[in-house]
Amino acid sequence: MPEKSTASSPSTVLGRQLGEELRNLRDAAGLTTAQAAEALDCTKGKISRIENGRVALRLPDLAAMLLAYEVKDTQLRERLTSLARKANRRRRDGWWNQYGAVLADTYRDYIALEAMAATIRTFQAQLVPGLLQTPDYTRALTVASQRWDSADEIEKFVQVRITRQERLVGHCPLNLWAVISEAVLLQEVGGAKVMGPQLQYLLDASDAPGITVQVLPFSRGAHASMFGPYVVMGFPEDGALDVVLADTPTNSLWMEREPEVARYKALFDAARTSALSPAESRAVIHRQRKEYRV
Repeated sequence: MPEKSTASSPSTVLGRQLGEELRNLRDAAGLTTAQAAEALDCTKGKISRIENGRVALRLPDLAAMLLAYEVKDTQLRERLTSLARKANRRRRDGWWNQYGAVLADTYRDYIALEAMAATIRTFQAQLVPGLLQTPDYTRALTVASQRWDSADEIEKFVQVRITRQERLVGHCPLNLWAVISEAVLLQEVGGAKVMGPQLQYLLDASDAPGITVQVLPFSRGAHASMFGPYVVMGFPEDGALDVVLADTPTNSLWMEREPEVARYKALFDAARTSALSPAESRAVIHRQRKEYRV
């Protein structure tokens, strides 16, 4: 996926959860966004961004909103304050922020959400998913992209990919389901010396709990997902909405509205249904792996 996209950033899961609760409290108080903005001495746009989880919510602003909405429940006020602190901390303290010099805002937002996700469903038409890439494969892609100016920047980006993969192991590992086009196995990124170990790593990873890899062969013909890669993220919090990141030739687009997300869920279901079974996919990957022995 494009690592230097300028697409708009997503809301964080906790920020959206907080914003949704504040929207419900505003509605219960019978206030419009304009009236809430007047109470906070801010713009309607700020209220909307808070309710959509797209900006950090300062505690004084939260206190002012709760006062304006006449929220007197002490436990509710304490819970929302705790939620705001946690959301702001996750925005600020993520390990990915130390790599800001080599990561676009969109990619940092993606990693932040990935760190909180419980499930990822992805279709990839040309490349091995980032969570399943070897360092040499990532390095070859990064060099080919010509987006970084020095070897040091390239190595920092490779380290980001390696660190991201820690989400697949340990406490509460991420559940990953990847459908990849057969083209991914044939595109010689870095040549045979890179592709052989990469496909072996893909085989090893696909045998791990919580990771499913399917290959969609050329023989299946045209399909709806062939027009571009995408990722569907699901989150463990009660009531949390899924989000989608879809790539275009020029940028990456975040989608959070339910009809859009439902469309991509349907695309993924169609792709996995058309793809080879996990066992059949492993056989195809193994066969192609032998082609890269050097």
